[in-house]
Amino acid sequence: MKNILITGGAGFIGSHVVRLFVNKYPHYNIFNLDALTYAGNLANLADIENAPNYTFLKADICDFDAICRIFSQYSIDGVIHLAAESHVDRSIKDPFAFARTNVLGTLSLLQAARLSWGEDVAYKRFYHISTDEVYGALELDSPQPPAPYGREFFREDTAYAPHSPYSASKASSDHFVRAFHDTYGLPIVISNCSNNYGPYQFPEKLIPLFINNICTGKPLPVYGRGENVRDWLYVVDHARAIDRIFHRGTTGSTYNIGGCNEWKNIDLVKLLIRTVDRLLGRPQGSSDHLITYVSDRAGHDLRYAIDSSKLQRELGWQPSLQFEEGLEITVKWYLENTAWLQNITSGDYERYYHDMYANR
Repeated sequence: MKNILITGGAGFIGSHVVRLFVNKYPHYNIFNLDALTYAGNLANLADIENAPNYTFLKADICDFDAICRIFSQYSIDGVIHLAAESHVDRSIKDPFAFARTNVLGTLSLLQAARLSWGEDVAYKRFYHISTDEVYGALELDSPQPPAPYGREFFREDTAYAPHSPYSASKASSDHFVRAFHDTYGLPIVISNCSNNYGPYQFPEKLIPLFINNICTGKPLPVYGRGENVRDWLYVVDHARAIDRIFHRGTTGSTYNIGGCNEWKNIDLVKLLIRTVDRLLGRPQGSSDHLITYVSDRAGHDLRYAIDSSKLQRELGWQPSLQFEEGLEITVKWYLENTAWLQNITSGDYERYYHDMYANR
């Protein structure tokens, strides 16, 4: 029996990882640790909340004493660490919150794992999930589709060059994880992923926000001229990669996870408009007028592109969907789950879970 602690498991990516592990590994005890901040929603896991191998733990990863008690009480064997502040615009407004959660929270987990496991680390693993944004930005060499839009890609040995408070906080947490491996022998692995999309994503992020805005006729604010390029990864494929790395990755190693799907933001927005309008039975192009160009984000990186060849070569993982296919599935999910989206946009879910756990 393995006791696996998944942090941030009520969030977007975390909920997909929790669901995968609960369903795929009934002989594991899965402990979902989440502080239930604005991005954490237990409704994301309603389908598995009563599974016999699943336990939810409400705690803040920065609360070191609470984390130590959890390691001791539940004999944690492995950690999959996803809990993080992740929205760049929020990091620009409040960098301290990102330093606290992403740096000090990670340090709290590392130290608790080190003290709990001691020298007996033969069957332990601390898996830290990071982002491609720690690498900085790539040049936009090829101005015309099809993608890729340049010759360079982020590889595992690419030098770090973070440009936002968010990416700087994630870079710092990556360094702490590697330092605990080098200094204390903690058995770690790290992965850096590209932009995720799919069901249950909090609607401040581009794809769910714009799906909702197209449905409701609200403006679609595009930074600059929409020339920035991102590599998009379907969240279920990301969860599959996390599973593969957690079980088979080489201790001390880093793996890049990308979708091999580079899109300019403006091209993505136009594809979203076509897809949503078609699925709603609207005439093609009827929502084009919603595109609104706004001042560019401070420190906005031009292009991200991931080289996942190490992961594919060593562990046999590949993305299962092309972007158009994954986007179609994603749009359909949001159109079919309007109650979930309304619950999020109204803030009702925060009040519900705050009241539920207020006296526990």
